[in-house]
Amino acid sequence: MSRGRFGVHGGQYIPETLMNAVTELEEAYEHFKADPEFQKELSALLNEYAGRPSRLYYAEKMTRDLTGPKIYLKREDLNHTGSHKINNVLGQALLAKKMGKTRLIAETGAGQHGVATATAAALMDMECVVFMGEEDTKRQALNVYRMRLLGATVIPVKTGTRTLKDAVSEAMREWTTRIEDTHYCLGSVMGPHPFPTIVRDFQAVISKEIREEILQREGRLPNAVLACVGGGSNAIGSFYHCIPDEGVRLIGCEAAGRGIDTFETAATVNTGRIGIFHGMKSYFCQDKYGQIAPVYSISAGLDYPGVGPEHANLHDTGRAEYVPVTDDEAVEAFEYLSRTEGIIPAIESAHAVAHARKIAKEFTKDQIIVITISGRGDKDCAAIARYRGEDINE
Repeated sequence: MSRGRFGVHGGQYIPETLMNAVTELEEAYEHFKADPEFQKELSALLNEYAGRPSRLYYAEKMTRDLTGPKIYLKREDLNHTGSHKINNVLGQALLAKKMGKTRLIAETGAGQHGVATATAAALMDMECVVFMGEEDTKRQALNVYRMRLLGATVIPVKTGTRTLKDAVSEAMREWTTRIEDTHYCLGSVMGPHPFPTIVRDFQAVISKEIREEILQREGRLPNAVLACVGGGSNAIGSFYHCIPDEGVRLIGCEAAGRGIDTFETAATVNTGRIGIFHGMKSYFCQDKYGQIAPVYSISAGLDYPGVGPEHANLHDTGRAEYVPVTDDEAVEAFEYLSRTEGIIPAIESAHAVAHARKIAKEFTKDQIIVITISGRGDKDCAAIARYRGEDINE
C-alpha cells in the first residue's frame, strides 16, 4: 500500500485548512505507535477498563439448529460501553492526549461511537462534543441520554438527510475551526488518510484475538469470518489479521434496507460507484449525476452512503465478499439470536447473523465460522418493537 492508498482507494481529498491537522495527526501516530510506553498504556486501558480480551463464545444451540458448521460468536458486545467502538476510541483519545489536545469531537449514527467517545473524554478529563443526525437522535434516544450523562454535548444535525453522513460532514466542518485544541475522533475506517489506517490498527485487536482464541479452542483457523459493514470498522478489525490466511473466507454484510433493487438501501459495495466524499476515494451510493444519494437502513449505524477504502480494495481484489442483508432479514436474526442463545445483538450485528443463517448449509459439520457481534442490542429494542407494530417506552 502506498501512503494512504488501498489500491486506487483512499487518499486525502480535503481542504487546505485541514492539511496541517491530518499531517500533525499522521506524524504523531507514526511516533506513538512505535512507542512501547504508549502501547503499554493502551493495553492497560483495553484490558483493565474496556474488559478485553472479549470472549469467543461457542453458539452450541445455533450450531445445532442450523445443522451446518460450528458457530462461534466474537463477543464485542461484552466490552465496556457495549460495542467494539471503545477499542478505537481509547486509542485515539490517548493519542490526542499525548498530542496536547483537550477536546474531542465525534460523529455518531447508532450512538455507540458517541457513547464510547464521551466515555473516554470523561475518563481522560477532556471536553466532548458529538454530532448526531436529528433523525438518529430520535431513533437512538437512549444513547443520546447516555452521552449527555457522561458529560458530552450532543448537537443534532438538521441538514441533508439528518443521519450519519451529515453528522460526519458537520464534525469535519467543526474540526476546521478548532484544530489547535481539538481532535476529531473519527469512528470508522473512512475519511482522509491517516484515519482509515489508524482506526483499522486500533480495531485489529478483534482479529488478533479471533486467531489466538480459535487456535487455542479448535487448533485451526475458521473457514469464514462474518461481520456487518457500514463504514466498516468492526469488519476490518475482524478481517485484518486473517487477510493473509487464504483459506478463511471474509464476508462483509451490508445493510440492504428495503432491498438493493430499491432506492431505500445502504448496500454501498453492491450498488455504489467509485467517487470522492468525506476526504477519500471509495465506493459511494450516488445518483446518475454523481451526487451522494440518500440511503436508508433500519440500522442507524450502517446508514452511511460509503464504505472504507480498505474494504473497497478487498472487494476489488476479491479477497473479501460483500453481501446485502435486508431490514426484514436483520430483524428476524435479531429475534432469532435473542431466543436461541439469550444474546440480544445490535441490529447492526444482526445483519451478519442473518447471513450466517442463510449460508450455514454451504458448510460441513467439521467446519467453523466466526460471527462478530459488534455490539449489544439494548439500544435497538424500542425501534425493533416499533418495526413489529408495538410501541414501547425507551
